[in-house]
Amino acid sequence: MNKPAASPAPERAPTDWKAAAMQKRIRRRYAAERRFKLFGMLAVILSAAFLAFLIFTMVANGARGFVRSEVALTFDFPKLGMAIDRAHLSTPGADLALSGAGLQDKVETAALGTGDTSLAANSAWITVRERIKAHPAILDGPATIWVPASTAIEMGARGQGAGKADAERLRQAGRLRSGFNWGFFSESNSNDPVAVGIWGALKGSLLTMLVTFLIAFPVGVLSAIYLEEYAPKNRWTDLIEVSINNLAAVPSIIFGLLGLAVFLGTWQIGGHTFGPLFPRSAAVVGGLTLALMIMPVIVIASRNAIKGVPPSIRDAALGIGASRIQVVFHHVLPLAMPGILTGTIIGMARALGETAPLLLIGMRAFIVNPPHGFTDPATVLPVQIFLWSDEVSRGFVEKTSAAIIVLLVFLLAMNGLAIYLRNKFETRW
Repeated sequence: MNKPAASPAPERAPTDWKAAAMQKRIRRRYAAERRFKLFGMLAVILSAAFLAFLIFTMVANGARGFVRSEVALTFDFPKLGMAIDRAHLSTPGADLALSGAGLQDKVETAALGTGDTSLAANSAWITVRERIKAHPAILDGPATIWVPASTAIEMGARGQGAGKADAERLRQAGRLRSGFNWGFFSESNSNDPVAVGIWGALKGSLLTMLVTFLIAFPVGVLSAIYLEEYAPKNRWTDLIEVSINNLAAVPSIIFGLLGLAVFLGTWQIGGHTFGPLFPRSAAVVGGLTLALMIMPVIVIASRNAIKGVPPSIRDAALGIGASRIQVVFHHVLPLAMPGILTGTIIGMARALGETAPLLLIGMRAFIVNPPHGFTDPATVLPVQIFLWSDEVSRGFVEKTSAAIIVLLVFLLAMNGLAIYLRNKFETRW
């Protein structure tokens, strides 16, 4: 039985673009597009305004942190009556010998200005001590030594505070000068804002980053190679992959608690007490903790880079008789290395700016001397900035902003290096 023929669909009337309803819809669409562009532009302007405010504030406050004023103090060492055995000045006991001779009191007396205002910083006697150790001959007669100015004179040199008149008098007498504060990069933490520097924290950061790289890079890359090239595709590898992705999003303070428990904690196993594995506030502990934090980032970046190498490279290498490990290390890994290094550098930049996990493992101690090894007490630059930000002195406010500028320069340099490596060695298939 033949089916009746379907009735043809009614013809649709052509769109009347000039009708009032259609013109209204078109105006709404154009208005929505203009609003979207406006909101996007406002978002960009707001972000740029916050960035500009941050940079302007840091530069305005931190620029003065790179400038230091010095005062010239005159000493007539033969008349001071300091009993110093010259033979001790070339031995490790030179500091003790000079302290025992009353050098600090002599410097404080020479630095006494009008009223109770001291012309020189509290650490000025250390500058004099180092000058005597370097040139013992100055003890034979009068000598003029430039030492860091006190905070009052420092502020007065900028036309601020109660030390303005003393600073002007010293400048007219040729006993006050201002210049770039090289000591900010060569000195360590101190209670005196005039004498503080970032060298101790910077060296601690470098040692910590070295440990982080040596642990996180090989472990992360080898894990990525195994998961991408050798691991079977089953539920266990899926579980591992999901876990790594989740670990990359875990707050950094959680890794601080992990490092505190694993590296600084103690365990009771079989009636025996084990731990702590490392001393507190050491660069090795900070490096291991940060390595745990950035390792998921390196694994994810490395897997993506390895996955981006075309399968034809592997097939061609296997076709000419290369073994599996030769395919990986002679062909796949070199081609994926730009992406791996980019991800690693970005992860290291994140680790360099981290503060929370390092506070938990005790790297917030007052460290006067720079660390000489991985197990010496140390601090890092972000923690040093955090500690200085709690100080109320105007000098520490400037030093905090100056240290932030140095940290931002390092972070920008590391991100710039990542961009350079990606553009230089990236291969487009």
